[in-house]
Amino acid sequence: MIEKIYEEMLSRDPDQPEFHQAVREVLDSLEPVLERHPEFVEANILSRIIEAERIIQFRVPWTDDDGNVHVNRGFRIQMNSAIGPYKGGLRFHPSVNLSILKFLAFEQVFKNSLTTLPMGGGKGGSDFDPKGKSDSEIMRFCQSFMLELSRHVGADVDVPAGDIGVGGREIGYLYGMYRKIRNEFTGVLTGKGMSYGGSLIRPEATGYGQVYFAREMLKTRDETLEGKVCLISGSGNVAQFAAEKALQLGAKIVTMSDSGGFIHDPNGFTLEKLEWIKELKNVRRGRISEYANQFEGAIYTPVDHNLDYNPLWAVDADVALPAATQNEINGKDAENLLANNVYVVSEGSNMPSTPEAIEHFIEAGILYAPGKASNAGGVATSGLEMSQNSMRMNWTREEVDEKLDSIMVSIHETCARTAEEYGYPGNYMMGANIAGFLKVADAMLNQGVV
Repeated sequence: MIEKIYEEMLSRDPDQPEFHQAVREVLDSLEPVLERHPEFVEANILSRIIEAERIIQFRVPWTDDDGNVHVNRGFRIQMNSAIGPYKGGLRFHPSVNLSILKFLAFEQVFKNSLTTLPMGGGKGGSDFDPKGKSDSEIMRFCQSFMLELSRHVGADVDVPAGDIGVGGREIGYLYGMYRKIRNEFTGVLTGKGMSYGGSLIRPEATGYGQVYFAREMLKTRDETLEGKVCLISGSGNVAQFAAEKALQLGAKIVTMSDSGGFIHDPNGFTLEKLEWIKELKNVRRGRISEYANQFEGAIYTPVDHNLDYNPLWAVDADVALPAATQNEINGKDAENLLANNVYVVSEGSNMPSTPEAIEHFIEAGILYAPGKASNAGGVATSGLEMSQNSMRMNWTREEVDEKLDSIMVSIHETCARTAEEYGYPGNYMMGANIAGFLKVADAMLNQGVV
């Protein structure tokens, strides 16, 4: 049955490789579930769960500072709302297309299910590139984007957040336009500024949660992050705060990267060096290569497209924290990680490992956490922001961080317990896929064929 459903999807959407990859990974985990739950087969839950409830595509016209008119595409994928309103980020990046957003929305369904919070799955964005644009240009684009998106979102309908290319600045412009159009002040977006309904810890949440999950995996072997050498990819929001939390827990961070290349600092980052990177990337919007000129001993390696692997993942270490983008670790990278002593991989980006890489990790028996589990801290804290908005109150930084930590501990326990229950002890990918699916599938079954 699983193969038949997958083949039908391929024939319907032949040009969506990222979506195919995400669906294949989940479907391959569900054979033991269907054996125990024939009611899911009878109700054809699998065919329904891989088909989006709604796909919205629209044009986004905007003018640059010279008065030239540009047109981008806007999207919102409302994948599944069986357990709550659609929830998932908006991505502004030239690579955005239907396949990428459908894969992200599909992943989001199971990720949100694992958080224990009542949130469905969605994703959206545009092929607009904020890099090199002025604040005024970005504001005009965001306003045009929200002019259409506002028809399809709401606090109890669909609550977008930020993602790649959509930070606090963009969320502010989007929220301002939504408030203007709808004439209401409501928690329709998360990742908002503290002065207008945001939550403390939200910017840090994905990176912090990624590290909390790694900490929980290490506990199963009576180990901690203290003294562990960690590789981090990326240098954006997730990477920055994964590095911050890992440093606080005593780890040694030696790499970070951007689209141009990566830095290797054998001396290890300090919190002071990390603050310099935050200023570089968040304020000056510079390149990570500048780090090597600033700190003695650091080595910068530019991207070499002739290589079939990323040399960042060939650095000797204990822990890998991918926090850049999808499919950044291929089979060769996985082999290099294993050969260089890495035995913990906790994903901060969405689907950063290819199927071949995942196969290597699982065969090697290392502690491998798929993104739908280990990077769920971001959306979990978005859910906490929604709760605060509904109650018209704010929790303290300590309260939010404590709730985030508790949620990540719960996700880890759920994944580990479910994997063991279904005969795959220690396999967090199986545990995450099955546990996330069961909650959504049960809700869909109870609600009838809708």
